[in-house]
Amino acid sequence: MTVDFLECWSLRLAPPVAVVLVLISLFGVFAWVPTDKTLGLSQRIFYFHVPAATSCFLAFAVAGVASAVFLETRAERWDQAAHAAVSVGMVLATIVLVTGSIWGHTAWGTWWTWDARLTTFLVLWLVYAAYLLLRNLARENDMVPRYAAVLAITGGINVPLVMMATRLFRTIHPQVIRNPEGGISDPRMIATLMLAMFAYLALFLWLWALRTATLRLEFHIDRLTEDSYQRSLPS
Repeated sequence: MTVDFLECWSLRLAPPVAVVLVLISLFGVFAWVPTDKTLGLSQRIFYFHVPAATSCFLAFAVAGVASAVFLETRAERWDQAAHAAVSVGMVLATIVLVTGSIWGHTAWGTWWTWDARLTTFLVLWLVYAAYLLLRNLARENDMVPRYAAVLAITGGINVPLVMMATRLFRTIHPQVIRNPEGGISDPRMIATLMLAMFAYLALFLWLWALRTATLRLEFHIDRLTEDSYQRSLPS
């Protein structure tokens, strides 16, 4: 499966699927699922927090794989795919941090704590923030795509550590799924969470395809501008 093929079908199928799933998910979150007895209304933020986290992990994994292929082939389309995945992944990751902080303030009485899951996720966010800073501040350097690819791969390697933090370290961060000691158990909660996850996945594919197309256009415009400038120079 090539980048162009995935981009094309994402632009065709992801928008209508995303719209339908988002509307159904919002109905489920605010009108169908029961209110959690322990956390109350604040528990509903998980239907935004968990799917955003899952989708951002996918985005960063895509960026890592696309970057590895770019280093092997030097094909610009793979670099653009990686750049687009990081751009969308950072939006999702920021949603994770914001919604997590809001929930933490309600459940723990603090906006932030240096818990293992939170700390490893913050490190992941900072790695990809550095990626975007590098792409924006040093874009004229021909070596930037290679340096950025290394950063994307490094961040991708860190994704499993973040996902397994609640199992590898002592942490107060709740494990919502596959938790023998608790977590969501009502079928309506599980169904709504799954719908939200698919909605975020469709949104990721849609935004990724749009961002990839935008980066490709910017690349061609820069090339045309450079060629025009070279031709305008006296021989």
